[in-house]
Amino acid sequence: MKYKDPKQPINTRIKDLLGRMTLAEKIGQMTQIERQVASADVMKKYFIGSILSGGGSVPAPQASPSIWVNMVNEFQRGALSTRLGIPMIYGIDAVHGNNNVYNATLFPHNIGLGATRHV
Repeated sequence: MKYKDPKQPINTRIKDLLGRMTLAEKIGQMTQIERQVASADVMKKYFIGSILSGGGSVPAPQASPSIWVNMVNEFQRGALSTRLGIPMIYGIDAVHGNNNVYNATLFPHNIGLGATRHV
């Protein structure tokens, strides 16, 4: 499988991967779902390409970093268990920094920083 060979030129890898993908796999890879509906089974069944933790979307109240890591790893296991093993992308709505993680630092919004005129 050329698409898994890092020594191949990127265009060769892309062409090989796209040629192997079904329409359902291509649709799934272009789809981003919210963390609350994600699971390893959903990732595998629908070939989901990315997950987003929107504002306030946490795995549990006061979730520790290890809870976050375990959750994301579970989603990634589902994505990698598909026929083509394409890894998923995980996004966090972190306009204040990663304040979804319990006790993380809360930063001002960018507009607040800009208003200080010290940028």
